[in-house]
Amino acid sequence: MRPRSSEIREKEAEAGFLRQLGERIREARARRGMTRKILARDSQVSERYLAQLESGQGNISIILLRQVAQAMGLDLSDLVRDGPERPLELVLLTQTLSRLSPQELGEARHLLSEAFGAAVASERRQRIALIGLRGAGKSTLGARLAAERGVPFIELDREVERGFGTNLGEIFDLYGQAAYRRAERQALARVIAEHERAVIAAGGSIVAEPATYELLLSSCFTVWLRAPPAEHMARVQAQGDLRPIAASAGAMADLHHILATREPLYARADATVDTAGTDIAASLRRLAAAVGPVG
Repeated sequence: MRPRSSEIREKEAEAGFLRQLGERIREARARRGMTRKILARDSQVSERYLAQLESGQGNISIILLRQVAQAMGLDLSDLVRDGPERPLELVLLTQTLSRLSPQELGEARHLLSEAFGAAVASERRQRIALIGLRGAGKSTLGARLAAERGVPFIELDREVERGFGTNLGEIFDLYGQAAYRRAERQALARVIAEHERAVIAAGGSIVAEPATYELLLSSCFTVWLRAPPAEHMARVQAQGDLRPIAASAGAMADLHHILATREPLYARADATVDTAGTDIAASLRRLAAAVGPVG
């Protein structure tokens, strides 16, 4: 049975989301000069229910919420998105891009890259993010690379744990996968905002969360630390984690499957450093060469 504190947190989070949703609907309606009566008519949702919704008291179904969004000419995602409102210029730019053909989108991306790519690339180079399976060497190599570059070393999982005040196992048990994913994205955004230069060790599964991974790729020079599954397993066990030994065949099969599904995502990194069969010093030299000198 969950501790009462976790139930309270969940209810507070739900209430906060409903308040945010209500505020967004009220503000969107006001910007369009729509009275609640007009929105009720156009969305076929009762005016009384809209009043409850805007006050943060209504837990609306996704179908009705889509009707409300369509009545105001909004995408449903604009209403249910976590986080602050997007800047108006970004909204307008997104709307413009959505009307372009695939070929025109390619041309637009090229123009944006030419105009802003150099500045973005230079900024990204100052933050190094390490990705890869558990046992890839992200913590060991990341800490040493950070020391060499004279920048902070940040383990994203530790930032998540600090936010919850407990370890990852407890976080998953008490709050679930979705809560961890939200906290991981928030932690990454905070680290990026607070550190112009850093070496960041990301969790092995960060690539499976599209929005968080895109944030990492767009804000950091990302390096995939790569090694064969057997070597990953050996490193994890050498660190004192003996849990895979009890069912080594099944654990190894799972590891092969995980790596196979993640490989295309890991491959999106800016660079790949193969650490197979090398000691820490040699791997560190390869990593330093991949990321280049401090700018």
